[in-house]
Amino acid sequence: QVQLVESGGGLVQPGGSLRLSCAASGSIFNINVMEWFRQAPGKQRDLVAVITSVDNTNYADSVKGRFTISRDNAKNTTYLQMNSLKPEDTAVYYCAAHGVLVGGRTFSSWGQGTQVTVSS
Repeated sequence: QVQLVESGGGLVQPGGSLRLSCAASGSIFNINVMEWFRQAPGKQRDLVAVITSVDNTNYADSVKGRFTISRDNAKNTTYLQMNSLKPEDTAVYYCAAHGVLVGGRTFSSWGQGTQVTVSS
């Protein structure tokens, strides 16, 4: 199967920046789509950003112009550069990957999440 490991979360002041990483490992043939979601306490998990295998991207309106998603296909890794952070960005951030395993089966996997806290 495929394992996703996020890193880069932490505590940052409003207006600051963080860069999240999510590395996928396992019997991966290719990853079609990589996504970042977030979930604040008491709220549903929302899509933040998505990137395809040809680097098409899409963002939630709340993060457009502040967050940038990218990926390194050679490393099966996606990144989320978060700038101009606001207290309302505080949440657990999860990555997800959807693709094809060696052998031809498709997969969808989630990471364990990383906490981002924006506070002074």
